[in-house]
Amino acid sequence: MKYVKSFRSTTTVYLAMFLLLIACNPPSKFKSENVVVGSGQMPAAVTDSSGNLHLVFGHGDSILYANAQPDGDRISTPILVSIVPELAASHMRGPQIAATRKGIAIIACDNNGNIFSFHKTDKGQWQQGARVNDADTVAKEGLLAISGDGDNLFAVWLDLRDKHNKIFGSQSSDNGLTWSKNLLIYASPDSTVCECCKPSVIVKKNKVIVMFRNWLSGNRDMYITESDDGGKTFAAPAKLGTESWAVDGCPMDGGSMAVINDKLHTVWYRKGKIFSYMPGKTERELAEGKGCAMTVVHNRPAYAWTEKGSIIVDGEDGKINIAKGKAPVLTGFGPGHLTCIWENDKTIMAKIFPYRID
Repeated sequence: MKYVKSFRSTTTVYLAMFLLLIACNPPSKFKSENVVVGSGQMPAAVTDSSGNLHLVFGHGDSILYANAQPDGDRISTPILVSIVPELAASHMRGPQIAATRKGIAIIACDNNGNIFSFHKTDKGQWQQGARVNDADTVAKEGLLAISGDGDNLFAVWLDLRDKHNKIFGSQSSDNGLTWSKNLLIYASPDSTVCECCKPSVIVKKNKVIVMFRNWLSGNRDMYITESDDGGKTFAAPAKLGTESWAVDGCPMDGGSMAVINDKLHTVWYRKGKIFSYMPGKTERELAEGKGCAMTVVHNRPAYAWTEKGSIIVDGEDGKINIAKGKAPVLTGFGPGHLTCIWENDKTIMAKIFPYRID
């Protein structure tokens, strides 16, 4: 009799634990297969504070947007945000997206070098905001990034004012309706930063972190610079990694970064290989490849890159070859999911992975 009571008690405990696990990490309605989002190029994605997925990409002169909710079962049909004549949407250039407490914002560049902003209204409509660059046609490389947290949006880009590419930035506290006076973040003493590598930016509360590929003494290495006052001023940049890469040509690969437990993690490309790196630590070689991206799911890093024409995701279950393609982006999604979005033959693809909650 005591054995039966003990068995029932143990069973009750395990059942409660099982139900708690299911409540914390409910089964996904999304199928694990690769799905077609729509025709287009150069995707970018972000997850908001409620776990909703938002993605943007270019199709000709059109900026297209789609989303997904954690309790849904599909990514929505893409809708038109705006038409930007001569939209830059190829070769690592494309619309960028960010989330703040005030909503979703998008920036996009045209081939003339002007950066336009758009934000989603409370009614779900897209509205154009102010132009980001305050000098005409200075972002001709079309390489830019945006991030948001709280009320703060911050955009960075390669800027050609005074003839040489520099890192410039601008801040918005009204979800892209207006933008601050453009700020010179960094100018290389060797005349230019790397001309064809996309910068990255992360906003965490009042901290703004910018990563870019520099060009010093013939070396095209990755650097970071940080601001502790919301992007008003930036510290002197610091080099990432233990080696330097002297190369006569542009790698066209700017890397990616994320913050885990207030510590910066980066991933980038050098000499045909992908490295992950935390400032002050030893760099770690992940694979041969390029076009890398990273994100955080439950305080754990996940990586993606292109290797021999295929998209590789390195996450909870190790390295997985998911499809042919290029330009992968990663983001978390809902409770315990990882989303990879990429381009293949001018088609935007996506795959949602379950991710265990410890």
